[in-house]
Amino acid sequence: MDKLFDIIFLDEAFEFLCSLNKKHYEKILFNIRKAQNEHNSELFKKLKDEIWEFRTLYQGLQYRLLAFWDKTNSENTLVVSTHVFIKKRSNIPDNEIQKAKQLRVKYFENKEKLKKNKKQ
Repeated sequence: MDKLFDIIFLDEAFEFLCSLNKKHYEKILFNIRKAQNEHNSELFKKLKDEIWEFRTLYQGLQYRLLAFWDKTNSENTLVVSTHVFIKKRSNIPDNEIQKAKQLRVKYFENKEKLKKNKKQ
């Protein structure tokens, strides 16, 4: 079965994952790979606007990787993970969603600048 999407991690998400205990990191990656191959709202679901979350519960910790879709390349659908946090309340904090939105805007601005520079 083909993957539904590829994933990339922005620096902050990657650094957070690298800082984790190996078993926690592996569980998160296992859930991401699972979400890449099947529609499962327990693992990957839309929050609001264009922001989505990867969900992992491991050893009592609720990890949330916020992300967005990049469908600008017709051959390769990407999900871009902006950052990770450990969820402590029932709702996702608004400041985390706002942060993901800001990183999304910055990502697409940088992508557009690179595209323009290549044309020159």
